[in-house]
Amino acid sequence: MSLSTLVACLECDLLHRRIQLPPGGEARCVRCRALLYRATSPNANERALALALAAGIVMIVANVFPIVDLELQGVHNSATLWEAVRSMWDDKARAVAVLVFVTTIFVPLAELVGLIWVLAALRSGIRGYGTVPILHFIERVKPWGMVEVFMLGVLVSLVKLAHVASIEPGAALLSFAVLMMLIAAAAAAFDADAAWEQLEATL
Repeated sequence: MSLSTLVACLECDLLHRRIQLPPGGEARCVRCRALLYRATSPNANERALALALAAGIVMIVANVFPIVDLELQGVHNSATLWEAVRSMWDDKARAVAVLVFVTTIFVPLAELVGLIWVLAALRSGIRGYGTVPILHFIERVKPWGMVEVFMLGVLVSLVKLAHVASIEPGAALLSFAVLMMLIAAAAAAFDADAAWEQLEATL
C-alpha cells in the first residue's frame, strides 16, 4: 500500500486508508472521531487565494489608519495599531507590546504572505521557492494569530470608555473586523491536502 493512500489522525495517530468522498463529505477517525479530511471543490484553493489577497489589502488599511479617535476633556488623540505597540514599548510594557505585535501584526501578516506565495505558485503550475517549509510554517503559526481576540479586547475597552470620553471608531477598526472574517474564510477554503498533492506532482 502506498503511503500517499494513508492518512494519520492528528489526535490519536491512528492510520486510515484514504477513500474518495462525495462532494461536501468529510472523513473522521474511527477511534476518536477527529476530523481527518474533507472533500473540497476543485477550485477551493483559487478561492482561498482570492480571499487571502483581499485580506492582505484590508490588513494594509487596518495598519495604516487609526483604530479609534478619542476625545477626553478637550484633548483629541488617535493612533494606529503600530503606534499603540510602540507606545506600550516606550511605556516599559514591553511584554504586552511584543505579544500584541506578534499576535495581531506579525503572525497574521506572515500567514497571509505565505499563503499567497504558495497558492500563487501552485496556480502558476510551478514549485515556488520555499513552498514546503512555508506550508509547514502556516500550519504551525495558525494558533498564534489572534485578530479576533484583539477585536474583542478593543470592543470591551470602547464600551468601558464610552461614558467618560467621546469615541469615534476609525477606519482600522472596521478593517480589522473585515480582516477577521477574510482570514477565517481563506483558512476554511484552503485545501492543504490538494496543495501537498500538487507540490508532489511538481517534483
